[in-house]
Amino acid sequence: METALQTLIERIRAAAEAATPLRIRGGGTKDFYGQTLHGQVLDTRGLSGISAYEPSELVVTVGAGTPLLELEAALAAQGQCLPFEPPHFGPGATVGGMLGAGLSGPARASVGSVRDYVLGLEMVNGRGEHLTFGGQVMKNVAGYDVSRLLAGALGTLGLVTSVSLKVLPVPVAEATLRFAMDEATALKKHNEWAGQPLPLNASCWFDGQLTLRLRGALAAVQSACQRLGGERLAEAEAAAFWLALREQTHPFFALQGDESLWRLSVPDTAVPLQLGPVLTEWGGAQRWIKAPSDQAKRLRHHAVTAGGHATRFRGPDPALEVFTPLSPPLERIQRGLKQQFDPVGIFGHGRLYRGW
Repeated sequence: METALQTLIERIRAAAEAATPLRIRGGGTKDFYGQTLHGQVLDTRGLSGISAYEPSELVVTVGAGTPLLELEAALAAQGQCLPFEPPHFGPGATVGGMLGAGLSGPARASVGSVRDYVLGLEMVNGRGEHLTFGGQVMKNVAGYDVSRLLAGALGTLGLVTSVSLKVLPVPVAEATLRFAMDEATALKKHNEWAGQPLPLNASCWFDGQLTLRLRGALAAVQSACQRLGGERLAEAEAAAFWLALREQTHPFFALQGDESLWRLSVPDTAVPLQLGPVLTEWGGAQRWIKAPSDQAKRLRHHAVTAGGHATRFRGPDPALEVFTPLSPPLERIQRGLKQQFDPVGIFGHGRLYRGW
């Protein structure tokens, strides 16, 4: 790993001197996400391996090029997991891609996102400097915010070489319940249940059915099942459902013609938006909508009106903006961060926003 790291540092320094654009890439399973792919590939897969793992401390330090499957298998062997359920979108997914995309799975609303589990990391900036931020314990706050800043940056600020993550034990008990109800009723009921001492872990409403996952202590899960009622799914069926939701292999996510898949992040109390075929997660806070390209402005308008924003997650039209345009103050902050981390602008040009 040290040899691979030194080779990458030398490439970055040479690219900075020549102003040569670079594109950080692990398994490439998130290549679809973001605006454009530009620059020579900087392959991170040589930065592979778990360098430190203390199950009793609930902390693991792992190279950015480590396959996500490998990390999850090592954690599972100790009865532990990444609670935020990062999507893989393919067998080659890496830990660095997980961090760079900043995407979380069905449990995100109850357990937190990727960045909430980042304790520290090492990275190479646009000057070729190898830097360390944060640490390996929750109480270490030196550089803590910088560590989290790299989550969701899509490799535009620098090359993450390793990351320390907080992990958690696999829940003792789990159950999945299903209810027949319309979207408005599902949103109302979920918000009512969320205010009660119930072990709600994940939710999904689609096509007249609300599916809930309960996780926690055995007594709490059993009590919640009796209290809520509904149809309890068999373990295998439930596992397949939540995996299909996480990996977007559920039939809803299949696109036709010029359809794009939009992710609307809105308050969970927002009323049904009536914008097209919808699948709702996170208790209503994440709403997936399929719509043709000419509906982009309408979708963004409704998302902002509801108090949120819209992201074009997948789709065939490269002319559409992926992320909601930044307000002038936020753009100044973003550009300032980019300038500090990557002064020559060699990393991921145009991946987040056009032109920089």
